[in-house]
Amino acid sequence: MKVEQLYTGCLAQGAYYIESDGEAAIIDPLRETTPYMERAKRDNAKIKYVFETHFHADFVSGHITLSKKTNAPVVFGPNANPAFEAIIATDKQVFPIGKARIIVLHTPGHTMESTTYLLQDENGKDHAIFTGDTLFLGDVGRPDLAQKGKDLTQEQLAETLYDSLREKIMPLADDVIVYPAHGAGSACGKNMMKETVDTLGNQKKMNYALRADMTKAAFVKEVTDGLLPPPEYFPLNVKMNKEGYADLEEIIEKGTQALSPEAFEIAANETGAVVLDVRHQDDFIKGHIPRSIFIGLDGGFAPWVGTLIADVKLPILLVADPERVEEAITRLSRVGFDHCIGYLKDGFEAWQKTSKETDTLTSVSATTLKANLEKEEVPVFDVRKASEYYAEHIPTAENTPLSFLNQHLAAFPSNKPFYIHCAGGYRSVIAASILKSRGIHNIIDIAGGFKAIKESGVTVSDYVCPSTL
Repeated sequence: MKVEQLYTGCLAQGAYYIESDGEAAIIDPLRETTPYMERAKRDNAKIKYVFETHFHADFVSGHITLSKKTNAPVVFGPNANPAFEAIIATDKQVFPIGKARIIVLHTPGHTMESTTYLLQDENGKDHAIFTGDTLFLGDVGRPDLAQKGKDLTQEQLAETLYDSLREKIMPLADDVIVYPAHGAGSACGKNMMKETVDTLGNQKKMNYALRADMTKAAFVKEVTDGLLPPPEYFPLNVKMNKEGYADLEEIIEKGTQALSPEAFEIAANETGAVVLDVRHQDDFIKGHIPRSIFIGLDGGFAPWVGTLIADVKLPILLVADPERVEEAITRLSRVGFDHCIGYLKDGFEAWQKTSKETDTLTSVSATTLKANLEKEEVPVFDVRKASEYYAEHIPTAENTPLSFLNQHLAAFPSNKPFYIHCAGGYRSVIAASILKSRGIHNIIDIAGGFKAIKESGVTVSDYVCPSTL
Protein backbone atom coordinates (compact mmCIF):
# COMPACT_ATOMS: atom_id res chain seq x y z
CA MET A 1 0.00 0.00 0.00
CA LYS A 2 1.28 3.45 -0.95
CA VAL A 3 0.19 6.86 0.32
CA GLU A 4 1.64 10.03 -1.17
CA GLN A 5 0.90 13.62 -0.32
CA LEU A 6 1.02 15.95 -3.32
CA TYR A 7 1.43 19.34 -1.67
CA THR A 8 1.04 22.67 -3.45
CA GLY A 9 2.72 25.43 -1.49
CA CYS A 10 1.05 28.38 -3.22
CA LEU A 11 -2.35 27.16 -2.02
CA ALA A 12 -1.04 25.41 1.10
CA GLN A 13 -3.09 22.44 -0.18
CA GLY A 14 -2.57 18.71 0.10
CA ALA A 15 -3.99 16.22 -2.38
CA TYR A 16 -3.44 12.49 -1.87
CA TYR A 17 -2.62 9.42 -3.94
CA ILE A 18 -3.39 6.00 -2.44
CA GLU A 19 -2.50 2.75 -4.24
CA SER A 20 -2.92 -0.91 -3.36
CA ASP A 21 -2.66 -3.97 -5.58
CA GLY A 22 -3.12 -2.09 -8.85
CA GLU A 23 -5.98 0.13 -7.72
CA ALA A 24 -5.68 3.80 -6.79
CA ALA A 25 -7.75 6.55 -5.21
CA ILE A 26 -7.22 10.28 -5.36
CA ILE A 27 -8.39 12.59 -2.57
CA ASP A 28 -9.02 16.32 -3.14
CA PRO A 29 -7.18 16.69 -6.48
CA LEU A 30 -6.15 20.03 -7.95
CA ARG A 31 -7.58 21.36 -11.23
CA GLU A 32 -4.73 20.00 -13.36
CA THR A 33 -5.29 16.26 -13.41
CA THR A 34 -2.33 14.99 -15.48
CA PRO A 35 0.00 14.52 -12.46
CA TYR A 36 -2.45 12.09 -10.82
CA MET A 37 -2.96 10.09 -14.00
CA GLU A 38 0.78 9.89 -14.62
CA ARG A 39 1.38 8.82 -11.02
CA ALA A 40 -1.09 5.95 -11.38
CA LYS A 41 0.45 5.01 -14.73
CA ARG A 42 3.88 4.63 -13.10
CA ASP A 43 2.37 2.06 -10.75
CA ASN A 44 0.42 0.43 -13.57
CA ALA A 45 -2.62 1.18 -11.44
CA LYS A 46 -6.17 2.11 -12.32
CA ILE A 47 -7.76 5.10 -10.57
CA LYS A 48 -10.86 3.58 -9.04
CA TYR A 49 -12.33 6.50 -7.03
CA VAL A 50 -11.96 10.26 -6.71
CA PHE A 51 -12.81 11.26 -3.13
CA GLU A 52 -13.80 14.78 -2.12
CA THR A 53 -13.75 15.69 1.57
CA HIS A 54 -16.20 18.59 0.98
CA PHE A 55 -17.04 21.37 -1.46
CA HIS A 56 -13.82 23.36 -1.31
CA ALA A 57 -13.98 27.13 -1.03
CA ASP A 58 -10.35 28.14 -1.52
CA PHE A 59 -9.62 26.27 -4.76
CA VAL A 60 -11.37 24.58 -7.65
CA SER A 61 -10.86 20.84 -7.37
CA GLY A 62 -10.07 18.59 -10.32
CA HIS A 63 -12.64 15.97 -9.34
CA ILE A 64 -14.96 16.44 -12.34
CA THR A 65 -12.23 16.41 -14.99
CA LEU A 66 -10.37 13.51 -13.39
CA SER A 67 -13.57 11.50 -13.23
CA LYS A 68 -14.28 12.16 -16.91
CA LYS A 69 -10.77 11.14 -17.97
CA THR A 70 -10.57 7.96 -15.87
CA ASN A 71 -14.24 6.89 -15.51
CA ALA A 72 -13.63 6.80 -11.77
CA PRO A 73 -16.71 7.97 -9.87
CA VAL A 74 -16.54 11.02 -7.62
CA VAL A 75 -17.37 10.21 -4.00
CA PHE A 76 -18.74 12.73 -1.49
CA GLY A 77 -19.89 12.18 2.05
CA PRO A 78 -23.45 12.53 3.35
CA ASN A 79 -25.37 15.78 2.74
CA ALA A 80 -23.53 16.60 -0.49
CA ASN A 81 -25.78 17.62 -3.36
CA PRO A 82 -23.64 18.20 -6.45
CA ALA A 83 -25.17 19.09 -9.81
CA PHE A 84 -23.30 16.22 -11.48
CA GLU A 85 -23.37 12.45 -11.08
CA ALA A 86 -21.53 11.27 -7.99
CA ILE A 87 -21.67 8.67 -5.24
CA ILE A 88 -23.11 10.22 -2.09
CA ALA A 89 -21.74 7.87 0.52
CA THR A 90 -23.31 6.97 3.81
CA ASP A 91 -21.52 7.20 7.13
CA LYS A 92 -19.18 4.20 7.63
CA GLN A 93 -19.59 3.04 4.02
CA VAL A 94 -16.58 1.01 2.86
CA PHE A 95 -14.72 1.46 -0.46
CA PRO A 96 -12.16 -1.27 -1.29
CA ILE A 97 -8.90 -0.09 -2.90
CA GLY A 98 -6.96 -3.20 -3.83
CA LYS A 99 -6.19 -4.96 -0.56
CA ALA A 100 -6.80 -1.80 1.46
CA ARG A 101 -10.08 -0.06 2.15
CA ILE A 102 -11.35 3.44 2.78
CA ILE A 103 -14.11 4.00 5.33
CA VAL A 104 -16.33 7.07 5.26
CA LEU A 105 -16.48 9.00 8.53
CA HIS A 106 -19.03 11.79 8.26
CA THR A 107 -17.55 14.72 10.22
CA PRO A 108 -19.78 17.78 9.67
CA GLY A 109 -18.96 21.14 11.18
CA HIS A 110 -16.64 22.93 8.78
CA THR A 111 -19.42 22.28 6.29
CA MET A 112 -22.34 19.93 6.66
CA GLU A 113 -21.06 17.51 4.02
CA SER A 114 -17.50 17.49 5.41
CA THR A 115 -16.16 13.96 5.57
CA THR A 116 -13.01 12.29 6.85
CA TYR A 117 -11.73 9.18 5.06
CA LEU A 118 -10.17 6.45 7.19
CA LEU A 119 -7.63 4.24 5.41
CA GLN A 120 -7.17 0.69 6.67
CA ASP A 121 -4.35 -1.54 5.45
CA GLU A 122 -4.71 -5.10 4.14
CA ASN A 123 -4.76 -6.41 7.73
CA GLY A 124 -7.68 -4.17 8.65
CA LYS A 125 -5.51 -1.90 10.82
CA ASP A 126 -6.33 1.80 10.90
CA HIS A 127 -3.46 3.49 9.06
CA ALA A 128 -4.37 7.11 8.27
CA ILE A 129 -7.15 9.66 8.14
CA PHE A 130 -7.63 12.20 5.37
CA THR A 131 -9.36 14.94 7.26
CA GLY A 132 -10.03 17.61 4.65
CA ASP A 133 -10.83 20.83 6.50
CA THR A 134 -12.25 19.07 9.55
CA LEU A 135 -8.91 18.68 11.32
CA PHE A 136 -5.72 20.56 10.50
CA LEU A 137 -2.38 20.24 12.24
CA GLY A 138 -2.66 22.61 15.17
CA ASP A 139 -6.15 23.79 14.27
CA VAL A 140 -9.56 22.86 12.89
CA GLY A 141 -11.55 24.15 9.94
CA ARG A 142 -13.32 27.46 10.34
CA PRO A 143 -17.06 27.01 10.95
CA ASP A 144 -18.28 30.17 9.23
CA LEU A 145 -18.16 29.17 5.55
CA ALA A 146 -21.37 27.13 5.33
CA GLN A 147 -23.82 29.37 7.14
CA LYS A 148 -27.27 29.58 5.60
CA GLY A 149 -28.86 32.73 6.88
CA LYS A 150 -30.19 32.49 10.41
CA ASP A 151 -30.90 28.76 10.09
CA LEU A 152 -27.27 27.76 10.62
CA THR A 153 -24.96 29.99 12.63
CA GLN A 154 -21.20 29.64 12.94
CA GLU A 155 -21.73 28.75 16.59
CA GLN A 156 -24.06 25.88 15.64
CA LEU A 157 -21.55 24.65 13.08
CA ALA A 158 -18.80 24.83 15.70
CA GLU A 159 -20.91 22.75 18.07
CA THR A 160 -21.38 20.18 15.30
CA LEU A 161 -17.64 20.16 14.64
CA TYR A 162 -16.96 19.57 18.34
CA ASP A 163 -19.16 16.47 18.26
CA SER A 164 -17.58 15.20 15.03
CA LEU A 165 -14.06 15.44 16.41
CA ARG A 166 -14.92 13.70 19.66
CA GLU A 167 -17.18 11.01 18.24
CA LYS A 168 -15.34 10.11 15.02
CA ILE A 169 -11.69 11.19 15.19
CA MET A 170 -10.43 11.37 18.77
CA PRO A 171 -11.39 7.73 19.58
CA LEU A 172 -8.95 6.52 16.89
CA ALA A 173 -5.53 5.19 17.91
CA ASP A 174 -2.68 7.60 18.54
CA ASP A 175 -0.49 6.07 15.81
CA VAL A 176 -3.01 6.89 13.06
CA ILE A 177 -1.46 9.36 10.60
CA VAL A 178 -3.28 12.65 9.99
CA TYR A 179 -3.29 13.96 6.42
CA PRO A 180 -5.09 17.34 6.29
CA ALA A 181 -6.22 19.28 3.21
CA HIS A 182 -4.26 22.40 4.17
CA GLY A 183 -1.24 23.68 6.02
CA ALA A 184 0.04 27.00 7.33
CA GLY A 185 -0.89 29.91 5.09
CA SER A 186 -4.35 28.74 4.15
CA ALA A 187 -7.31 31.02 4.91
CA CYS A 188 -9.38 27.95 5.89
CA GLY A 189 -8.02 28.00 9.44
CA LYS A 190 -6.28 30.30 11.93
CA ASN A 191 -3.27 28.66 13.59
CA MET A 192 -2.04 25.81 11.42
CA MET A 193 1.37 24.25 11.97
CA LYS A 194 4.01 24.45 9.25
CA GLU A 195 4.20 20.63 9.14
CA THR A 196 1.85 18.86 6.73
CA VAL A 197 1.76 15.33 8.25
CA ASP A 198 1.51 14.22 11.87
CA THR A 199 0.19 11.46 14.11
CA LEU A 200 -3.17 11.78 15.78
CA GLY A 201 -1.51 11.17 19.16
CA ASN A 202 0.70 14.22 18.75
CA GLN A 203 -2.28 16.30 17.64
CA LYS A 204 -4.14 15.27 20.79
CA LYS A 205 -1.22 16.81 22.70
CA MET A 206 -0.55 19.85 20.50
CA ASN A 207 -3.89 20.88 19.02
CA TYR A 208 -5.92 23.19 21.25
CA ALA A 209 -9.17 21.94 19.71
CA LEU A 210 -8.51 18.33 20.79
CA ARG A 211 -8.04 18.91 24.50
CA ALA A 212 -9.67 16.01 26.31
CA ASP A 213 -11.13 18.23 29.03
CA MET A 214 -12.45 20.89 26.65
CA THR A 215 -16.13 21.74 27.01
CA LYS A 216 -18.31 22.40 24.00
CA ALA A 217 -18.78 26.02 25.06
CA ALA A 218 -15.02 26.55 25.35
CA PHE A 219 -14.49 24.92 21.96
CA VAL A 220 -17.06 27.16 20.28
CA LYS A 221 -15.49 30.26 21.80
CA GLU A 222 -11.93 29.38 20.83
CA VAL A 223 -12.78 28.22 17.31
CA THR A 224 -14.85 31.29 16.47
CA ASP A 225 -12.66 33.85 18.23
CA GLY A 226 -10.80 36.20 15.89
CA LEU A 227 -12.10 34.82 12.61
CA LEU A 228 -11.37 37.30 9.84
CA PRO A 229 -13.92 37.59 7.02
CA PRO A 230 -13.30 34.90 4.38
CA PRO A 231 -12.04 36.02 0.96
CA GLU A 232 -14.84 37.05 -1.40
CA TYR A 233 -13.95 34.41 -3.99
CA PHE A 234 -14.66 31.52 -1.59
CA PRO A 235 -18.40 31.15 -2.35
CA LEU A 236 -17.68 31.39 -6.08
CA ASN A 237 -15.26 28.47 -5.84
CA VAL A 238 -17.81 26.45 -3.84
CA LYS A 239 -20.33 27.06 -6.62
CA MET A 240 -17.89 25.81 -9.29
CA ASN A 241 -16.99 22.72 -7.26
CA LYS A 242 -20.66 21.97 -6.75
CA GLU A 243 -22.03 22.79 -10.21
CA GLY A 244 -19.14 22.11 -12.58
CA TYR A 245 -16.62 23.96 -14.72
CA ALA A 246 -14.78 23.86 -18.06
CA ASP A 247 -11.80 21.56 -18.56
CA LEU A 248 -8.41 23.13 -17.95
CA GLU A 249 -7.31 22.47 -21.52
CA GLU A 250 -10.05 24.79 -22.80
CA ILE A 251 -9.03 27.51 -20.33
CA ILE A 252 -5.38 27.30 -21.39
CA GLU A 253 -6.25 27.37 -25.10
CA LYS A 254 -8.34 30.51 -24.65
CA GLY A 255 -5.82 32.23 -22.40
CA THR A 256 -2.70 31.62 -24.46
CA GLN A 257 -3.71 34.05 -27.19
CA ALA A 258 -0.60 36.14 -27.94
CA LEU A 259 -1.60 39.78 -28.43
CA SER A 260 0.54 42.52 -29.92
CA PRO A 261 0.77 45.69 -27.82
CA GLU A 262 -1.85 47.30 -30.07
CA ALA A 263 -4.24 44.34 -29.82
CA PHE A 264 -3.58 44.10 -26.07
CA GLU A 265 -4.49 47.75 -25.55
CA ILE A 266 -7.64 47.43 -27.68
CA ALA A 267 -8.72 44.32 -25.75
CA ALA A 268 -8.17 46.10 -22.42
CA ASN A 269 -10.23 49.09 -23.52
CA GLU A 270 -13.05 47.08 -25.10
CA THR A 271 -13.50 44.46 -22.37
CA GLY A 272 -12.53 46.35 -19.22
CA ALA A 273 -10.22 43.44 -18.41
CA VAL A 274 -7.92 43.49 -15.41
CA VAL A 275 -4.34 43.88 -16.64
CA LEU A 276 -2.50 41.50 -14.34
CA ASP A 277 1.29 41.73 -14.19
CA VAL A 278 2.75 38.51 -12.80
CA ARG A 279 6.46 39.24 -13.23
CA HIS A 280 8.87 39.68 -10.31
CA GLN A 281 8.19 42.73 -8.18
CA ASP A 282 11.60 44.22 -9.04
CA ASP A 283 10.64 44.22 -12.73
CA PHE A 284 7.26 45.82 -11.97
CA ILE A 285 8.96 48.56 -9.94
CA LYS A 286 11.25 49.43 -12.86
CA GLY A 287 8.43 49.66 -15.37
CA HIS A 288 4.85 48.54 -15.98
CA ILE A 289 1.68 49.33 -17.89
CA PRO A 290 -0.23 52.14 -16.17
CA ARG A 291 -3.08 50.97 -13.90
CA SER A 292 -1.98 47.33 -14.14
CA ILE A 293 -2.21 45.21 -10.99
CA PHE A 294 0.89 43.39 -9.79
CA ILE A 295 0.57 39.93 -8.23
CA GLY A 296 3.78 38.02 -8.87
CA LEU A 297 3.94 34.32 -9.64
CA ASP A 298 6.81 33.88 -7.20
CA GLY A 299 4.70 34.68 -4.13
CA GLY A 300 1.32 33.50 -2.85
CA PHE A 301 -0.08 34.15 -6.31
CA ALA A 302 -3.41 32.33 -6.56
CA PRO A 303 -4.78 33.17 -3.07
CA TRP A 304 -3.89 36.84 -3.53
CA VAL A 305 -5.62 36.93 -6.92
CA GLY A 306 -8.70 35.41 -5.32
CA THR A 307 -8.62 37.80 -2.38
CA LEU A 308 -7.93 41.02 -4.26
CA ILE A 309 -9.62 40.56 -7.63
CA ALA A 310 -12.40 38.42 -6.09
CA ASP A 311 -14.79 38.20 -9.06
CA VAL A 312 -13.84 35.02 -10.93
CA LYS A 313 -15.84 36.12 -14.00
CA LEU A 314 -13.73 39.20 -14.69
CA PRO A 315 -11.69 39.00 -17.92
CA ILE A 316 -7.94 39.07 -17.37
CA LEU A 317 -5.08 40.14 -19.65
CA LEU A 318 -1.65 38.89 -18.60
CA VAL A 319 1.72 40.60 -18.57
CA ALA A 320 4.16 37.76 -17.97
CA ASP A 321 7.53 36.40 -18.92
CA PRO A 322 6.65 34.47 -22.13
CA GLU A 323 7.83 31.12 -20.76
CA ARG A 324 5.51 31.43 -17.74
CA VAL A 325 2.22 32.32 -19.43
CA GLU A 326 0.74 28.81 -19.25
CA GLU A 327 1.84 28.48 -15.62
CA ALA A 328 0.01 31.71 -14.79
CA ILE A 329 -3.19 30.58 -16.53
CA THR A 330 -3.07 27.21 -14.79
CA ARG A 331 -2.58 28.78 -11.39
CA LEU A 332 -5.37 31.28 -12.01
CA SER A 333 -7.68 28.38 -12.85
CA ARG A 334 -6.92 26.74 -9.51
CA VAL A 335 -8.93 29.48 -7.82
CA GLY A 336 -11.61 29.71 -10.49
CA PHE A 337 -10.30 32.55 -12.66
CA ASP A 338 -11.05 30.97 -16.02
CA HIS A 339 -11.46 34.10 -18.14
CA CYS A 340 -7.94 34.97 -19.19
CA ILE A 341 -8.41 36.33 -22.73
CA GLY A 342 -4.78 36.66 -23.78
CA TYR A 343 -1.30 37.83 -22.91
CA LEU A 344 1.12 40.51 -24.07
CA LYS A 345 3.23 38.94 -26.79
CA ASP A 346 6.97 39.19 -26.05
CA GLY A 347 6.22 40.68 -22.64
CA PHE A 348 6.61 44.18 -21.25
CA GLU A 349 9.67 44.80 -23.42
CA ALA A 350 7.41 44.72 -26.49
CA TRP A 351 5.16 47.35 -24.90
CA GLN A 352 8.17 49.58 -24.23
CA LYS A 353 9.41 49.32 -27.83
CA THR A 354 6.14 50.78 -29.13
CA SER A 355 6.70 53.93 -27.06
CA LYS A 356 3.38 53.44 -25.32
CA GLU A 357 2.86 55.03 -21.92
CA THR A 358 4.59 53.30 -19.00
CA ASP A 359 4.74 53.85 -15.26
CA THR A 360 7.22 53.10 -12.47
CA LEU A 361 7.12 52.73 -8.70
CA THR A 362 9.46 54.67 -6.45
CA SER A 363 11.38 52.33 -4.16
CA VAL A 364 14.04 53.24 -1.60
CA SER A 365 16.21 51.35 0.86
CA ALA A 366 15.40 50.91 4.52
CA THR A 367 18.45 53.04 5.38
CA THR A 368 16.89 55.92 3.45
CA LEU A 369 13.70 55.47 5.45
CA LYS A 370 15.75 55.48 8.68
CA ALA A 371 17.47 58.72 7.75
CA ASN A 372 14.17 60.40 6.91
CA LEU A 373 12.48 59.18 10.10
CA GLU A 374 15.33 60.67 12.13
CA LYS A 375 14.72 64.08 10.51
CA GLU A 376 10.92 64.20 10.71
CA GLU A 377 7.81 62.12 11.24
CA VAL A 378 6.80 60.73 7.86
CA PRO A 379 3.68 58.66 7.07
CA VAL A 380 4.41 54.93 7.04
CA PHE A 381 1.87 52.23 6.17
CA ASP A 382 2.41 48.59 7.07
CA VAL A 383 0.39 46.20 4.85
CA ARG A 384 1.23 43.02 6.76
CA LYS A 385 -1.42 41.05 8.61
CA ALA A 386 -2.62 42.47 11.91
CA SER A 387 -0.94 39.62 13.79
CA GLU A 388 2.42 40.47 12.19
CA TYR A 389 1.95 44.17 12.91
CA TYR A 390 1.06 43.70 16.57
CA ALA A 391 4.00 41.38 17.11
CA GLU A 392 6.47 44.06 15.97
CA HIS A 393 6.23 47.29 13.97
CA ILE A 394 7.47 50.83 13.45
CA PRO A 395 5.79 52.80 16.28
CA THR A 396 4.38 55.49 13.96
CA ALA A 397 3.27 53.09 11.23
CA GLU A 398 -0.41 52.56 10.49
CA ASN A 399 -1.57 49.01 9.82
CA THR A 400 -3.50 48.69 6.56
CA PRO A 401 -3.48 44.92 5.84
CA LEU A 402 -3.32 44.02 2.16
CA SER A 403 -6.32 41.69 2.44
CA PHE A 404 -8.48 44.65 3.44
CA LEU A 405 -6.71 47.42 1.56
CA ASN A 406 -9.88 48.74 -0.05
CA GLN A 407 -11.28 49.47 3.39
CA HIS A 408 -8.30 51.71 4.16
CA LEU A 409 -8.11 53.83 1.00
CA ALA A 410 -9.14 56.99 2.84
CA ALA A 411 -6.16 56.60 5.19
CA PHE A 412 -3.57 57.19 2.47
CA PRO A 413 -2.62 60.85 1.93
CA SER A 414 -3.22 62.16 -1.57
CA ASN A 415 -1.14 65.34 -1.33
CA LYS A 416 2.21 64.21 0.12
CA PRO A 417 4.58 61.24 -0.21
CA PHE A 418 4.19 58.25 2.10
CA TYR A 419 6.08 55.02 2.68
CA ILE A 420 4.67 51.53 2.39
CA HIS A 421 6.14 48.17 3.42
CA CYS A 422 5.34 44.52 4.13
CA ALA A 423 7.56 41.74 5.47
CA GLY A 424 9.87 41.22 2.49
CA GLY A 425 8.74 43.40 -0.42
CA TYR A 426 6.13 41.31 -2.25
CA ARG A 427 2.86 42.42 -0.64
CA SER A 428 3.83 46.09 -0.53
CA VAL A 429 4.25 46.17 -4.32
CA ILE A 430 0.85 44.50 -4.72
CA ALA A 431 -0.63 47.18 -2.47
CA ALA A 432 1.17 49.96 -4.32
CA SER A 433 -0.13 48.72 -7.67
CA ILE A 434 -3.69 48.73 -6.36
CA LEU A 435 -3.30 52.23 -4.95
CA LYS A 436 -1.81 53.50 -8.22
CA SER A 437 -4.67 51.94 -10.16
CA ARG A 438 -6.98 54.06 -7.99
CA GLY A 439 -5.10 57.27 -8.72
CA ILE A 440 -2.83 57.38 -5.67
CA HIS A 441 0.72 57.80 -6.99
CA ASN A 442 2.68 59.44 -4.16
CA ILE A 443 3.87 56.05 -2.86
CA ILE A 444 7.39 55.12 -1.82
CA ASP A 445 8.02 51.39 -1.42
CA ILE A 446 10.57 50.16 1.12
CA ALA A 447 12.77 47.58 -0.60
CA GLY A 448 13.17 44.41 1.43
CA GLY A 449 10.26 45.23 3.73
CA PHE A 450 10.27 44.87 7.51
CA LYS A 451 13.23 42.51 7.48
CA ALA A 452 15.39 45.22 5.89
CA ILE A 453 13.87 47.87 8.17
CA LYS A 454 14.96 45.97 11.29
CA GLU A 455 18.41 45.30 9.87
CA SER A 456 18.85 49.03 9.14
CA GLY A 457 18.36 49.88 12.81
CA VAL A 458 14.99 51.61 12.58
CA THR A 459 13.34 51.63 16.02
CA VAL A 460 10.53 49.07 16.26
CA SER A 461 8.01 48.28 18.97
CA ASP A 462 7.42 44.82 20.44
CA TYR A 463 3.90 43.79 21.36
CA VAL A 464 2.40 40.51 22.47
CA CYS A 465 0.03 39.54 19.68
CA PRO A 466 -3.57 39.58 20.96
CA SER A 467 -5.17 36.13 20.89
CA THR A 468 -7.96 37.41 18.66
CA LEU A 469 -5.60 38.27 15.80
